Amino acid sequence: MPPSSAAAPPPSPSARFPDAAPTVGRDAPRGGAAQAPSRRPGAPAQTPTETTARLRPIPAAPEAETAGGTDVPAPRAAVPPSGPAAPRTPDPALSWSTPHDPRPLISFGEPEGYDGLARPRPLGGRPRPQAVAAAVCLVLGVGLLTGAVTGSWLAGDSGEDGARSAYTEAGDLWHSVPVDQLFPPTLLGKGAGPGGADRTWTRVAVAPDGDCAGAFDRLLAKALDPVGCSRLLRATYTDATQSHVTTVGLLFTKADAAAMTALADRFEKQGLGRREDLMPLPYAAKDTVAAGFGAPQRASWTVSVLTDAPVVVYAVSGWADGRTVDEPEPAEEAIESGAASAPAQAGLGHEAKGLADRVERALRKNIGTPTEHPS
Repeated sequence: MPPSSAAAPPPSPSARFPDAAPTVGRDAPRGGAAQAPSRRPGAPAQTPTETTARLRPIPAAPEAETAGGTDVPAPRAAVPPSGPAAPRTPDPALSWSTPHDPRPLISFGEPEGYDGLARPRPLGGRPRPQAVAAAVCLVLGVGLLTGAVTGSWLAGDSGEDGARSAYTEAGDLWHSVPVDQLFPPTLLGKGAGPGGADRTWTRVAVAPDGDCAGAFDRLLAKALDPVGCSRLLRATYTDATQSHVTTVGLLFTKADAAAMTALADRFEKQGLGRREDLMPLPYAAKDTVAAGFGAPQRASWTVSVLTDAPVVVYAVSGWADGRTVDEPEPAEEAIESGAASAPAQAGLGHEAKGLADRVERALRKNIGTPTEHPS
């Protein structure tokens, strides 16, 4: 053993369990001055040591500043995986336009053109093909419309609706259409007789065309006076047995469509077509079965005022043997089922109604049909 007089050195302080807590960086106790820690006698003096590892501060980029002038850390650029420091370039993967093309996009203006005479055309303001086509169509349309209006004016057509033209043309049929088209020599009346029986009528006489003087009784002439009389055409027919005779007339008036419509309304509302004192007169032709067909022989009749043509169509029927009739009956009543009058029983109402309808159809067929006007 060593001599007792020699003092043994103390053990070195432990880094994990120091003899006293380090005072570096600690605040002094509250309420007084800081006290030095006690140490063992003979122990060497302790120096301040740092036992913890602290993060090193990263200096902020001097050029990054906020709007208010305060320094803020700039974003750190991506560090290449290896190799020496290289100039930093944008990552193509982070660009809006991928793949990345460093070359700038350059476009040139439209070059100036030249026409067929080597004259330069001005740049810009070139019309589009659609605008040119629209302008051409507009010009052509205006030209066609102007030509149509001019042609219509030169032809004497006012350009109004076709109904007026047909109405005017119908008023001229009395001198522009042959008589055989207005009053055919033979007319077929399928289902026109009593009980739906067929009828065949043959024309026996045609009256010369003329005015209406003496062609109607006084009261009927007065009723027709508002529309005037331009021309009157008449023809007389007989049935297949030559037992009945019927006169059909076409009165061409001087009235316009409004006057004809007013007359038709008056006949309808006042029942003028059924009045016995407004019955038309027949046309009795000599040397025919209708030679004795006069006013006393009238048995049934019908009067139709057209509104789409200046024409009044009428028909009157009677017996061919010349017998007189005391009580004539309108055709509209004589053709009704159950009518017991003598004209109804003999079918004279069907004769007048059937022939008037067929002649009216022949008239309408010639409206709008081109005909040869007499020279």
